[in-house]
Amino acid sequence: MDFPLPARKVLPAGTWSGPAAARVVLSYDERFLRRKRLTCEGGAGVMLDLAATTSLAAGDALETDDDRRIEVVAAEEPVVQVEGPNLARLAWHIGNRHTPCQVEADHLVIRQDHVLEAMLVRLGARLTRVLAPFRPEGGAYGHGRTLGHDHGPHGFPHG
Repeated sequence: MDFPLPARKVLPAGTWSGPAAARVVLSYDERFLRRKRLTCEGGAGVMLDLAATTSLAAGDALETDDDRRIEVVAAEEPVVQVEGPNLARLAWHIGNRHTPCQVEADHLVIRQDHVLEAMLVRLGARLTRVLAPFRPEGGAYGHGRTLGHDHGPHGFPHG
């Protein structure tokens, strides 16, 4: 029986160097996890066992108990490149719908969604459907994911 080696530590992109022992290719949704058996390119297994649910980024490394490093690679997935004369306005409408969005200098990237795509076209956007890694902006407080939130008073008194 195959018992995959445990990995209990994440080394953020840019903090590690040298060759990785293996690579694991994960979609945006698959890069949000705590405990899961992962299959690397080539078929080797690793058992990810983190203390808390974590948002992995492309270029991070999972460190195994025997100090091997497994590079996290963002998988290609169906996304839409959004271009237009007023990217700030388009980004505001995307954000107003609490939709993950990748921000580039000359375009935005969202996951394919026919409702959002129709709205963006009505706002004057040009859309191109592609297969590409999806790396949206993280939360405003550095947590890596924007996970819906409450529009309540946040501890401030009413009135």
